[in-house]
Amino acid sequence: MKYNSDKIISNICSGDSVKLMEKLKILADSAKYDVSCSSSGSNRKNTPGGIGNAYAAGICHSWADDGRCISLLKVLFTNVCIYDCAYCVNRITNDIPRATFTPEELCELTIQFYRRNYIEGLFLSSAVLKSPDYTMELMLKSLKLLRVNYRFNGYIHLKVIPGADPVLIDQAGLYADRVSVNIELPSKQSLHLLAPHKQHEQIITPMSYIGERIKEFNSERKRIRNAPAFAPAGQSTQLIVGATPDTDARILHLAENLYNRFSLKRVYYSAYIPVNQHPNLPAIYTEPPLLREHRIYQADWLLRFYGFKANELLDEFHQNLDMDVDPKCSWALRNLHLFPVEVNKAPYEMLLRVPGIGVKSALKIVRARRLGSLSYDDLKQFRVVLKRAKYFITCRGKYYGDTGFNSESIRVSIADNKKEDLPYEQLRMF
Repeated sequence: MKYNSDKIISNICSGDSVKLMEKLKILADSAKYDVSCSSSGSNRKNTPGGIGNAYAAGICHSWADDGRCISLLKVLFTNVCIYDCAYCVNRITNDIPRATFTPEELCELTIQFYRRNYIEGLFLSSAVLKSPDYTMELMLKSLKLLRVNYRFNGYIHLKVIPGADPVLIDQAGLYADRVSVNIELPSKQSLHLLAPHKQHEQIITPMSYIGERIKEFNSERKRIRNAPAFAPAGQSTQLIVGATPDTDARILHLAENLYNRFSLKRVYYSAYIPVNQHPNLPAIYTEPPLLREHRIYQADWLLRFYGFKANELLDEFHQNLDMDVDPKCSWALRNLHLFPVEVNKAPYEMLLRVPGIGVKSALKIVRARRLGSLSYDDLKQFRVVLKRAKYFITCRGKYYGDTGFNSESIRVSIADNKKEDLPYEQLRMF
């Protein structure tokens, strides 16, 4: 459901709360560049006398006009910052309205929004006020008030401040369902170029610590049923795409490394939106690189669910993803010697690599063919995208592609199929 934000705020902040209403407008607007919102994945149950529930599907999501999740009250604790990151709208040298909540104000807003059924959880991030430790202490106080005083059991996603004391991070993990540390940029060089006040180690160290603590608590819960959970929905991170010359290959190798080392739930990618002028920033005069962001998300999905490796999707000769075809199609066209595969015989792992066949479709094919040979028409019932898959499969020995079996011909046909659709733009829900 889409709500009128001004009406919501005026309903909650009335009378002598005009100042609080102004804070909310400023800090909600400052938080719009954080995109780490998704299904909670948490299992925090309600407690007697408490309010809210983040158990399983307890978080219901609505979507903004640009396709991003807005089901959580998504705000910064403060947009007053000591850093001067070139890409950030909240940088210290920007002349913008500034505001800071008190923990009590933030808690009251969250509860009032929840009681009116506008939100079912809180997404809390912050600029760095005075110091990382000072900011984390204020955010942690807010979480404690919500959980203990208000007995709020709803979903909470907390952005950890890099450089904060591990003791504070440890406490935050006990109160938040998901914690995340923004890695910001794909390389140390990029971070030094655009955010010289931040250190790569200040970001990686808490990510590593959080990952280890999650493993420890998960292990403990196997032995002790009621052991306290530490960030039960895991951790995630976010990086900016297009603010630096880093290639897609570097971004995917970084994501793969983060998944393997820290068991992250998600890496979120944010197309660079020019909000500042700086000599080290690219000049984007048309639109943010949304198609590139989309392709990287597709490649990320292949890393997590399809068994691909980053060095398979991109290599020294292909450093950036193809903008005309999706990453799986691009890989298949470069490895055409592996195709076509017979759908009635190919192993599950190979079916996953066929463009147009997804995880569920591949499982259905493997199960169904045990009962008998599948026909081409059967594949339609399994929701196989045949306009792509037909170029890479045979069915009962017959090839159904309508062009020559070579990379260039197939590529042209697939690209033409895509051109029949509307021009690419970010998904609109309203």
